[in-house]
Amino acid sequence: MDFDTSSGLILLAALLFLVSILATVITPRLGIPLLFVFLVVGMLAGEDGPGRIQFHNYALANLAATAALAVVLFDGGLRTHLHSFRTGLRPALSLATVGVLVTAGITAAFCTWLLGLSPAEGFLIGSIVASTDAAAVFSLLGAGGTALNERVASALEIESGTNDPMAIFLTLATIAYLQAPDSFGIVDALRMLAWQMIAGGACGLAGGWLLMRALNRLRLGDAMYPLLALFGGLTIFGVTALIDGSGFLAVYLAGIFLGNRSLRAAASIRRFHDGIAWMAQIGMFVILGLLASPHQLVDVIVPGLLISAVLILVARPTAVVLALLPFRFPWREQLYISWVGLRGSVPIVLATYPWLAGLENAQLFFNVAFFIVLVSLLIQGTTVAPVAEWLGLRVPNRAVRVHRVDIDLPGQRGYEVVSYRVPPDSKLIGMRPKSLPIPDVSRVICIARNGKLLHYREWGNLQAYDYVSLLAAQAQLDVLDRVFESISAPDEPVSRRFFGEFTIDGDAAVDVLCESYGLPLPPNAAQMTVSQLMLKHLPHPVVGDRLRLGDIQLVIKTVDGDRATKIGLRLPS
Repeated sequence: MDFDTSSGLILLAALLFLVSILATVITPRLGIPLLFVFLVVGMLAGEDGPGRIQFHNYALANLAATAALAVVLFDGGLRTHLHSFRTGLRPALSLATVGVLVTAGITAAFCTWLLGLSPAEGFLIGSIVASTDAAAVFSLLGAGGTALNERVASALEIESGTNDPMAIFLTLATIAYLQAPDSFGIVDALRMLAWQMIAGGACGLAGGWLLMRALNRLRLGDAMYPLLALFGGLTIFGVTALIDGSGFLAVYLAGIFLGNRSLRAAASIRRFHDGIAWMAQIGMFVILGLLASPHQLVDVIVPGLLISAVLILVARPTAVVLALLPFRFPWREQLYISWVGLRGSVPIVLATYPWLAGLENAQLFFNVAFFIVLVSLLIQGTTVAPVAEWLGLRVPNRAVRVHRVDIDLPGQRGYEVVSYRVPPDSKLIGMRPKSLPIPDVSRVICIARNGKLLHYREWGNLQAYDYVSLLAAQAQLDVLDRVFESISAPDEPVSRRFFGEFTIDGDAAVDVLCESYGLPLPPNAAQMTVSQLMLKHLPHPVVGDRLRLGDIQLVIKTVDGDRATKIGLRLPS
């Protein structure tokens, strides 16, 4: 077959995507990150694999990967809720700035010594591999049906969207220095950083506001709103990049702005971008895999393993400890954040910049970065779930929402048809639909039972495993989630193991609790409630937080703002 023809190229691209998509069915069961699989598919299709495709166009790969990253970051912003900023914003920004700089510095020092490079070249490698990619973490944990502690999840989520601009800045600044060491100094670098962040932030927020106005005011066909959002986001990225701002920061902030506003066709936009983001990731990793030549990677196996070990075991943990020092993160959470500092697409994309700049050791930089990403995805990516379990950071997932579809009512927007599955331990079992404690504007519109859609006269009382569909305002989805996630008693084995055998109210007095269980009363806690005691030791408590009190552990089950409302008691084994 002649793959120089357009038909052959279309067939080849379709086959590569099909193989990558089908691999997503198998790999989550094996605990292998999907991004690693996409890279391997690209390598197998490349010059050293059975595909035998000769691809060495670094400029085209950089262009495709940059566009794909913009799409992925825009989608990530759409899915970032502002409430996660309560616990995750400040530590994430510290990780994205101080953490990236410390990681780059420690890695650079080791690369300079090991590879015999100049300090600037060593720092270039450190900058290239300094950013993390949390997408693989959440895909693996999501496949396992569990969720991370909210503080850790929000910190990782926000860090993954905000640390790329810092790594890109360090890489570009170092390349500029290597190209003109006599004319580019620290002042120029700081000026570049300030402008990139200011321009990126301003363009992102302003562009997000304009795009929101366009989505809500323009009358378009239903299929056009997701497209308007997509190309509006890419426009924000392009305009920001043209004025030398950080396009990645801008498109991420624009996504956050849109994702936390009432939008027409909001659910359709999210579903569309979920698919487009997956397509972008698959295409990006397959193309980057095509660039790699496995026979050249053989030469960097030993130094690559050593640099990976220093990056994973020394640089990242040191950076996390220093970045999170002001925020009183428990040691278990710091250890986990250190371990899941996965390297993904950004280091490989940044490794193409030295090629575009014509640097002498560009091939070495690319091969080392590519090998480090492979090691990180294979070793760290396959252990994120077991390590979370071992450290006690995996919170049992009570989510029962199964489907959501936005609907534009005449004269209204921001409404959806949302469906829930009634769990077998729900307090709602036996309750009539009209008696559900749901907001006034929400309405039950249908119930499905045993694979059959019931007439409203047949609804009767709710039963386990019923599917309940409601017409609801988007602003009230969190309230509905809590209603349908409610359980009748803490007798579920997983919940009992995690939260403990008994549950107490956050307003319970500490002295009464200590007297009941024969525990020593903490200093200055005689007049405190248990919620106040938790807040004293945990400034922003989240579900799953623990506090030892004598021989028992207090484990937060529910929170309202910064107040723990329900607390589990884990007794000594």
